[in-house]
Amino acid sequence: DFLNFIPDSPQVEYTQECKTKNANILGFCWTSSTEIVFITDQGMEFYQVLPEKRSLKLLKNQSINVNWYMYCPESSVILLSTTVLGNVLQPFYFKSGTMSKLSKFEIELPAAPKSSKLSLSERDIAMATIYGQLYVLYLRHHSRTSNSTGAEVVLYHLPREGSCKRTHILKLNRTGKFALNVVDNLVVVHHQDTETSVVFDIKLKGEFDGSTTIHQFVLPPRSIQPYQIPVAGPASVTSQSPVPCKLYSSSWIVFQPDIIISASEGYLWSLQVKLEPVVNLLLDKGKLMDFLLQRKECKMVILSVCSQMLSEPERGSLSVIATVFDKLNHEYKKYLEAEQSYTMVVEAGLSRSTPAPKRPVRTQAVVDQSDMYTHVLSVFTEKKEAPHKFTIAVLMEYIRSLNQVQIAVQHYLYELVIKTLVQHNLFYMLHQFLQYHVLSDSKPLACLLLSLESIYPPAHQLSLDMLKRLSTANDEIVEVLLSKHQVLAALRFIRGIGGHDSISARKFLDAAKQAEDEMLFYTIFRFFEQRNLRLRGSPSF
Repeated sequence: DFLNFIPDSPQVEYTQECKTKNANILGFCWTSSTEIVFITDQGMEFYQVLPEKRSLKLLKNQSINVNWYMYCPESSVILLSTTVLGNVLQPFYFKSGTMSKLSKFEIELPAAPKSSKLSLSERDIAMATIYGQLYVLYLRHHSRTSNSTGAEVVLYHLPREGSCKRTHILKLNRTGKFALNVVDNLVVVHHQDTETSVVFDIKLKGEFDGSTTIHQFVLPPRSIQPYQIPVAGPASVTSQSPVPCKLYSSSWIVFQPDIIISASEGYLWSLQVKLEPVVNLLLDKGKLMDFLLQRKECKMVILSVCSQMLSEPERGSLSVIATVFDKLNHEYKKYLEAEQSYTMVVEAGLSRSTPAPKRPVRTQAVVDQSDMYTHVLSVFTEKKEAPHKFTIAVLMEYIRSLNQVQIAVQHYLYELVIKTLVQHNLFYMLHQFLQYHVLSDSKPLACLLLSLESIYPPAHQLSLDMLKRLSTANDEIVEVLLSKHQVLAALRFIRGIGGHDSISARKFLDAAKQAEDEMLFYTIFRFFEQRNLRLRGSPSF
């Protein structure tokens, strides 16, 4: 029966019967707001709903013996269980009024069934999208005669085109009653007997046997965070303590991807993953970073991990720190390349017939130099907890990692290195870094070096050398020097690059006057008099 909910129109029911005679309706699925599929034990009927006409139009009919069915709204795929044993699954894909038959596949049962009766239960199958791909998840309960230590979840990859293949096996290492959810691309398996859940990430490295990757759970078994049921009613009642909810109850029903319903208590929850506690559960920093980089809300947790591994008492070795930096910058580089490719395609001006390219999405896994500088490195150097050699080594390790994946290092990172070196009077190291171009040339860096001249005189020459190599920063340097009342230094710089014949005398004389140094003003004045005499034969301005 159908009923239209359209404002200002009569609500008259209309009915659609199955075309197949003597068929039992197993259920129905809305594949869009105006398309519905009837699933019977004899097949499927795909209809278009015409609300204005109060009728349905048959779009396609598929005859097939059906034991049970499953629908994944996210991917618009219906999965039908067929054959006597029920382990041959036939998927159908629905889109814009069309129904496409995908390749059928067979679920491998744990042991050869003794009788010809339904052996694959709907309870042991789930469909979910993981990392953008559709998978059929099969909870395989091993028989007691099996050598296996417990049940396992088998993942079959179901592509739009091509055959369905078994790609992953998740080892549960236990037996009993299980339920599955998929949250943030993680497969979460709940175990009723122990009242714990385990988490699997199929992106992490597993043991490959030539066709299938076998995974152990990423984190040790943990219980879902307890939920307190608030007491409803009058004020005298609500003042009582909330009642703890019974977790892993036999009345729990799970729906994909992340829904848990407690039928006995009348609650519906959405399962979520808390990343902060994972930091203390996964001690291998490289593996932890691999895990976090795949999660949606990961950035602040990643930055927190980076801060922790630079601080006591959890300070990591330089090799561990380097591994983490490399993993972060690998993701950073991938995003920059995708952004660059997108920009090139857009600038190339594709024809209107070509669909516009999708701009790459900047996920939270993209931790750029600004993030690292603001939240980790600048804070780390300010605390001054670590030995200065370790501090400098960490900064240089991050710069090395950026260079390794050919990401241009921002000047503020070099400035942080220089300031740290200066704070600890490591001028010899600063000199070496500049001499061997460990710190790349830039205008801001040259300006910073100029400002160090009073405490490290060779910095002036190092700055000049850098600016000469840049050959595009002469005006900026003069302005910086004049603003710091270093008028003679500015004049020496201009003479050094051969630009003293064309500069404005007024600018230098004004700066000398503001310095309130009569001898300085006289020196500058005499310099320009001599210049005028040489150029024009007269000292007058």
